[in-house]
Amino acid sequence: MKKLKFPTAQTILIIIAAAVALLTWLVPAGKYDSLAYNKDSNTFTRSNLETSTTLDATQNTLEDLNINIPLEKFTNGDIWKPISIPNTYQEVESRPQGVLAFFKSPIKGIIEAADIIFLVLIIGGLIGIMNLTGAFDAGISWLANALKGHEYILIILVTILIALGGTTFGLAEETIAFYPILIPMFLAAKYDAIVPLAAIYIGSSIGTMCSTVNPFSVIIASDAAGINWTTGLTGRIIMLTLGTLICIIYILRYANRVKKDPSKSIIFSQKEQIESLFGTDSNSRIKLTTRLRLILSIFALCFIVMIYGVSQLEWWFLEMTTVFLVGAVLIGIIGKIHEATFVDTFVKGAGELLGVAIIIGIARGVSVLMEDGFISDTLLYHSSSLTEGMNKGVFANVMLFIYGGLSFFIPSSSGMAVLTMPIMSPLADTVGFGREIIVNCYQYGMGLFAFINPTGLILASLAIVKVGYDKWLKFVMPLVIILTLFTMIMLTVLVYL
Repeated sequence: MKKLKFPTAQTILIIIAAAVALLTWLVPAGKYDSLAYNKDSNTFTRSNLETSTTLDATQNTLEDLNINIPLEKFTNGDIWKPISIPNTYQEVESRPQGVLAFFKSPIKGIIEAADIIFLVLIIGGLIGIMNLTGAFDAGISWLANALKGHEYILIILVTILIALGGTTFGLAEETIAFYPILIPMFLAAKYDAIVPLAAIYIGSSIGTMCSTVNPFSVIIASDAAGINWTTGLTGRIIMLTLGTLICIIYILRYANRVKKDPSKSIIFSQKEQIESLFGTDSNSRIKLTTRLRLILSIFALCFIVMIYGVSQLEWWFLEMTTVFLVGAVLIGIIGKIHEATFVDTFVKGAGELLGVAIIIGIARGVSVLMEDGFISDTLLYHSSSLTEGMNKGVFANVMLFIYGGLSFFIPSSSGMAVLTMPIMSPLADTVGFGREIIVNCYQYGMGLFAFINPTGLILASLAIVKVGYDKWLKFVMPLVIILTLFTMIMLTVLVYL
């Protein structure tokens, strides 16, 4: 009998989409009323499925709706999405998603995720151009010689830098650009592809999980909870420091084991396949000339400009994609690549990441089914009811797992914040601790599940590295268990301080 293979990322997501479509037939549909701020008219719009009402944008209006959020959080743009209004949940007419809706969902998801999909494709084209110039080969050869005997430094630096990006401005989707660049470096250092995957993805996950100044996570969640984002900051910094240290030690232990004995690699059976796909010759005879140094500098500058733009200039996917496209053109000019060759290479490079782009779209399609079936608010309503009568230590830890579960259906950190915080944060008042604990539960619950969440970024990341989801789970689950126990201890301590 032929050995069964673990399904591909696309198949896993299609199965999940089918399960979610089935849920819309089983879970009662329900909706909270929503409140949106209109900047042009300085008014609020209260909406439900049947009506929309215009309200004065005043603090009294918010208080009348039991929304304990300062008015300026809306007027200064901190909260830009419609929020759920507490105590307004009601069951609505069922909207089960049938076979046609199921088949439409990946297409709708691809359309909704067009911004990140185009970013991925343009990055693929840029990588293709870089490979053609030989700059990667020359740069990796130089780096391999420079780090000889100290390759572990690469793991520590990459994990820390990406964790810093995650905690400050939510570096997540953008990390997809790093895999094709860093994997050859790690392979040249005699590690397997799991190591760069872990350094990048785990670095991003622990950083966003322990967000300190991330506007798309801790700041918007704190605003929606009606507290200052600096409340609880010390505890999050401690979590970030210790959590990142745990992750680095975990990755280093695995990396050293693989370096000493390649057969210990979880993906040893794929060694030749991955090395032929990503492997660049660390003993390359391509000299790192002034021209290639300039090309590498332009390439690095693309990321510096992207990070600065996202963190300081409120850039998003359109601007980021433009940066990489301009970078590819400049590199083509400096590398003296003929126009026809440039176009052909760029298109082929983009094609290499087309599978990744489709995975992102299918994952977004799962969220589309949830929204169209009106079951997101139902799950939120019943989740908020679970914690009644609990002592505060148990309450905090149950909230941690509730947020982990909800993030399967709502993987967007900003979407989760505006949807859940107005409902969940008042529960802290009844239990007897600060609302920053709810913000922490939201961050840590989403962050822990992000390590394995198939509706998040992990399947797209694995598709680039050509590693199966089952192999990733085998590698990362011990770390997830360690971090979960550590987080539960930290939450309990913070609750009683």
